[in-house]
Amino acid sequence: MKVVSAGLGGKQQIQGLPWRRPLGGHWISVLSIVLLLLFWQVVASRFFSPLFFPTPMIVARRAVVMVMDGTIFGNIAVSLQRILAGFIIGSALGAPIGLLIGTYRRVKAFVDPYINFFRYVPSIAWLTPAIIWLGIGETSKVFIIVYTTIFIVTINAAIGVSNVSMNKVRAGRSLGANQAQVFFHVILPATVPFILSGMRLAMGNSFTTVVAAEMIGADRGLGFLIWNSRIWMATDTIFLTIVVLGVLGFSTDWLFRYMIKRFAHRYGPVE
Repeated sequence: MKVVSAGLGGKQQIQGLPWRRPLGGHWISVLSIVLLLLFWQVVASRFFSPLFFPTPMIVARRAVVMVMDGTIFGNIAVSLQRILAGFIIGSALGAPIGLLIGTYRRVKAFVDPYINFFRYVPSIAWLTPAIIWLGIGETSKVFIIVYTTIFIVTINAAIGVSNVSMNKVRAGRSLGANQAQVFFHVILPATVPFILSGMRLAMGNSFTTVVAAEMIGADRGLGFLIWNSRIWMATDTIFLTIVVLGVLGFSTDWLFRYMIKRFAHRYGPVE
């Protein structure tokens, strides 16, 4: 790190560390992806049969076929609908529960045993009861995604409330703010970054959960596509679906971060 004089008023500027500079960052990411594809191509072509480990070229040819017949888009749409429905419901329930837990000790004492019990039970363990109770349709799968989302958002919201500075709360009360005003103008804005971070984590878990649920009890979706392809040893389809899941997850997270920076930047950075 170098200190460079600005020349005006004796002020100095600190030159940024090389690894913190934005220039070239995108090119490094592109280079990393290219190197991974090359490594995949070499390993798959030299050490494995295409039946067990297809090369990127084989997967790309399969992608063209599934894009042309629309198969991949239909399964993507089904999985994303399930993820979005469960994610929205789980976040809408988890955020207010977490705020109540963090704000009121009695609510925390009442709800805390249930939170700490159920959050350690994997969501996929509830798939069979969900199918028995709700049927094999969409409701059971959305229920599983709600289950995996709600606890992450709840805990992050509660942690956010606990990190609010008491000096801010006292300042609001000293200025005549009542309890509701303190909550909406002090506690809630300070908690938003924690809620949004919890929602980002929950989105990743939602992808994992929907794939597992579709493997067990579905006739459409990306998880079903992976599970069904094993019967025909269609490893090119399996690897294509894995790549699609990664791209969808990356794109969804990027969009989520963009929306945060665009519309919720005033509440604090969420990286």
